[in-house]
Amino acid sequence: MAQDNWQNQGGVGVKEQTIITVRPPQQYRVVMLNDDVTTMDFVVMVLQQVFRKSMADATSLMMKIHTTGQAVVGVYSYDIAVTLKQKAVNLARVNGFPLQLRVVPDEE
Repeated sequence: MAQDNWQNQGGVGVKEQTIITVRPPQQYRVVMLNDDVTTMDFVVMVLQQVFRKSMADATSLMMKIHTTGQAVVGVYSYDIAVTLKQKAVNLARVNGFPLQLRVVPDEE
């Protein structure tokens, strides 16, 4: 985006142009880790309620977490990623589960 600035120097108008570049914010992956205590049903529920996944997507992600040990459950700006992670962890703790998630920079 260009912004025009006018200056008057000795009766002559001089136009300066300033270029402003806007970059999209750095994105972060929220990674959910497998554990031996948190139930599959609870993981699906968290994926649906916290990360707004459909039943099919939540079930597929849960199976990936279960079989590979972890899966990326979403990519967000930093503040949103941290907020969703904390919301999921809080929900897990209230329900007695040791669910763990990580927020890592998205490598494009």
